[in-house]
Formats: sequence, C-alpha cells, structure tokens
Amino acid sequence: MTDLSDLPPARPWRSSALWPAAALLASLALWGYAVTHTDVSGLGDFGLVGALHPAFWAGLALLTAGFWLTLRGPYRHPAWAPAYVVGLLVMERATQAVVYPTPLYAWAWKHDAVIDHLLTAGRLQSADVVGDMAVYDQWPGFFAAQAALVKLLGVDSAAQFMAWWPLVSSLMLLLPLLLMYRTFTEDRRLVWLAVWIFSVANWVGQDYFSPQSVAFALHLGILAIVLRRYAGGTSAATSTSGKAGGPRQAVWTVLFTLLVVAVVISHQLTPGMLVVSLAVLFFARHYRDKVPLITTAVIFLAWCLTAALPFLSATMPDMLRSIGDIGGNVATGYGATPTGTGAVTTSWVARLLSASVLLLAAVGALRQPVLRHRALPLLLLALAPLPMFAASSYGSEMIFRVLMFMLPGAAFFAAAALLPQARTLTAVEAQGTRPEPRRFVWLPLLALLAGTLAFVPSYSGKDRISYFPPAEVDLVRQVIDKAPDGSLVVAADRNYPLAFADYWRVDHYWFLDDAREHVDRIVREPAATLARDMASVEAPGRAYVLFTRGQFADSEMNGLLDKGQLDRIERSVAASPLFERVAGNSAGSAYALRSGTETPEPKEADR
Repeated sequence: MTDLSDLPPARPWRSSALWPAAALLASLALWGYAVTHTDVSGLGDFGLVGALHPAFWAGLALLTAGFWLTLRGPYRHPAWAPAYVVGLLVMERATQAVVYPTPLYAWAWKHDAVIDHLLTAGRLQSADVVGDMAVYDQWPGFFAAQAALVKLLGVDSAAQFMAWWPLVSSLMLLLPLLLMYRTFTEDRRLVWLAVWIFSVANWVGQDYFSPQSVAFALHLGILAIVLRRYAGGTSAATSTSGKAGGPRQAVWTVLFTLLVVAVVISHQLTPGMLVVSLAVLFFARHYRDKVPLITTAVIFLAWCLTAALPFLSATMPDMLRSIGDIGGNVATGYGATPTGTGAVTTSWVARLLSASVLLLAAVGALRQPVLRHRALPLLLLALAPLPMFAASSYGSEMIFRVLMFMLPGAAFFAAAALLPQARTLTAVEAQGTRPEPRRFVWLPLLALLAGTLAFVPSYSGKDRISYFPPAEVDLVRQVIDKAPDGSLVVAADRNYPLAFADYWRVDHYWFLDDAREHVDRIVREPAATLARDMASVEAPGRAYVLFTRGQFADSEMNGLLDKGQLDRIERSVAASPLFERVAGNSAGSAYALRSGTETPEPKEADR
C-alpha cells in the first residue's frame, strides 16, 4: 500500500507548518488551562467527566480535528502525526496525574505495598509467611524492577511516581505498534491513524501502575519482532524486512528470548496469550519458523512448573472448572452490577466505543481486500484472543483482557475503514491527485471525534471510585502506623488506599468478600457481628474497623450495599461500647475493638 502523503509537497514545508503548529499548541494550551481550573474535591457519579473544565473538551476536539486534517491535507510533514499522537496521550493519560493530588486505583496502591514488602524483606517469601500475597513473589519481575527504581531515585515509595505511570506505559506502546503496522504498509496515514484509534479505544485500564502494563508492551514488542524477523515466504513481512541469517538472526533470537523471559516472570495471563498468538501465526502457515513458538512455550512451562507451581497447584481446580464456562467467564466487574446513572452511562459508553472499533475493523477488512491479504497476520492476531473466553474468568476481568489483546490488530483495520481505497503510486502519477469526495473527509472526522471524546467517560467516568483524596490516605496511614504487629484491619471492601499496606505484619479483611448470608447479618446487627469477627486477634495486636469514602463509593456504584446500609453500619459501630474511635477526618473514620471486651453471643436466628 503506497502512502500518497509521500509525494513531494506542492509548496515548501515551512509555509504549510503554521496551521498544524497553531492547532497543536492551541489544543495543549486549552488543556493546560482546563487542568489548572478543574476542581476534583466533589466528584459525582460521572467522575472526572463532570468535573473537567469545558476548555478540556474544546482542546481535545481541536486536537482531533487538527490531527485528521494534518493527516489528510495536501501539505503534510511526517513529524506532525507523531506530535499530535503524543499530544493525545498527554491529554488522555496525564490529566489525572495533574488534577489529582494522589495516585488513582486501589490496585496501584496494592502494587506499591508489594514493592514495599520486597524492599522491607529484601527477598521473595512463600505463602507460609505472607499468605495469599505470595502470588506476587511468584511473578516478581515488575515488582523487583520497581523496587530497584525506588532505590535508584531515592524516593520513599513508588507512590511518589506511580500517578504518571499511565502516560509512561502508553508511550512505551508506541514503538512496538509502529513496528507492527509498518511491517504491512508504508502509508503513514494508515499507521498513525491506527495508533490514534488504538489510543482512544484502549480504555480498559491496563496502563496503570501494574505488571500488566509492562507485560503488554513487551508482548507487542515480541510480536513486532516475530512479524518483522521471522516471516515466512508468503507473508508481506518478507518484502519489507526479510529474514536475517547468521549472527544477526542470533542477535534477534537472544533479544526475543530476553523479552519472553521478562513477560513470563512478570505476569500470569500475558504469557498464555503470547503462546496463543504465536501458535495462530505458526499454524496459519505465515510464520513457519518454530523457534518463537517453541521458545515461548518452553520458558512459560518451565516457570509454571517451578516458581509458580505453588500458586497453580492451589488454583488449578478452579481454573479447570471454569474452562468452557463462557457465560461465567465474561461476567464483568468483580461480580458487581453498575448502579446509578453515572455508572450505567459510562459503562455503556465504553461498550459502544469498543463495539464501534470492532465494527469499523470488520468494515475495513471487507472493503480493502488487498490490505486484508497483506496484513492477514494482524487480522489473525485480532481474532486470536477470542478462545480465551472459554479458558478462564481471570477474576471476572477476562472480557476486558480479550478486548485489550484484540485492539492492536483491530485498530489497524478500523483505521483502514476511515481512509479511502488505497491506490498505487503508478496510478496516482497517471491519473493525477484528484480531490477525494468531501464525505470521505468529514464523515470519518466525525467518527474519529466521537470516539476520541468517548474515551474520556470510558476511562475516567468512574473516578469517584478510583480517586482517594489526601485526607483518606492520611486516615488509613494513621491506622496502619499505630497498628501493632499481628493486628487486623476490617473494612467493607478493599477500595481504599493502602488497603494492603504492611500485609506481612498486619492482616486485612473485607466483609463484602464473604457470603451474602454473613453480609446480611452484618447489616442487621453491625457492631455485634463485627466485634465477633474481630475478637480472635491476640495481643499485642489490635482489631480496627475502617470506614472511608472510597469504600462507600465503590459499594454504591457497583450495587453492593447502598448508602443507607453503610451509614447504618458505621453509626452502629460508632455508638457501640465495644468500639472506640481512634482516628477520623473528612474522608472517614476508624474504630478499634476495646481490649478485654466480652463480645455478645449471636442471636438464635443468626446461628
């Protein structure tokens, strides 16, 4: 496929640089104004969407229009497309880091606790010492690297830089995506439009401070190497990169092996998806070199049978039972149901965004048969994750992970759907550069603009759950700092900062993880039931119950307990002589079970 933008410009580049530069700088200026005038102190049901200053939306719309017109205009320079894409990533992924004074996501705080454990213990530990959290010591790649980074930077913890990780991890994806797409086309319009669509459709949240963020980038890097260096004779990659032999091929094999090892020791799901992807390419007879597939499978199997064996032995029965249970495996959101106008609306916007990209990908594959033939490996990679639905629920997140792994290939063909039929350079020279019908310019622009704007509610619409104000961090820190070794911290659920802090010396318990029968008992008789649950803590440890705004937001928006039920539980504990208040501020309160207090026997109906 030939890039019409590679034709010499009709006038000097400098004379056509003014308006792309002006549009880019103006959009970033609007973003800068917006983030400095956004108040996140009172997030509502629509999260950051309802709090953003209107200038943000104007800047994002201007950026999208500028990108499209620069991409499709007659006087374009190859530097503008990457500049606009980087601007998009800044607006998408850096906004939260700027407007929120603390890092988002309870899972990111959990990963910070794992890194703190490695720095404190100085070594990996087994389940005999750290219980269920030993799974992170069995896949330590990401955490060990981050622990080294914490020491290198001389900071107290990863919490001091993990708010910027979404931007960093998204920038990490650019190189492998470009290498993958450039393997099958030289059309810069198609390449950069595919990168843009990938960025706006990648709302599933793999980019936060997590092993998945790095493993996904490595996964794409490995696929890029395979597509470019291990192509068979029938693949389009042969004509673009060829097969290197001798020492050069050995270098690529070593690099490939190192990347595979990094993926395998960092994440549970990604190596399996990598094996599936490589198998699809191999058995589709496009990549007949057995080295990538065999190498990956052997390294993955070796790790599973050694370091990861304790975890797999314990979870294998459940994993086997979930095979084939597609309905259960695609259940979303930790078994919860979004509740309230904001949660329901943002969930549907995210679904429609993903569905639209997949539909565009189908249209692109159908209407451009030449591209479909040349880039068939990308189409296969987009379809390869689908069998994962039948393999496991992956903690009720499998549907999100499948969408994420489908996206690189789907974005490429979705971009093809928004571009006109490609023509060869010979045809262009013979026919001239006739202008395209206006509908091929404005209709795709509207579609691109809608998708770009839809990213914001899809990605940030539930920030009421994900954001923890400084007061909430301070409250939890007070409890953890004063808790003696062997203490227990009880909460409704784990959606609060530092929910796993000091887990090697302090136990954590979330009663919404229990059977519904026990949760109903807590709602009926809160203080007495919680006191009985906490009474087994032995001195010098103490038992604490924690109420924070993050728990309330998560419970309400995911339909677990409503505000009235949660308020009743907190009032019961506050009024009970079994508990004493030990900390509190605007974000919540904490109570400790009084030492030596006799806990009441359960009522007959609750036995």
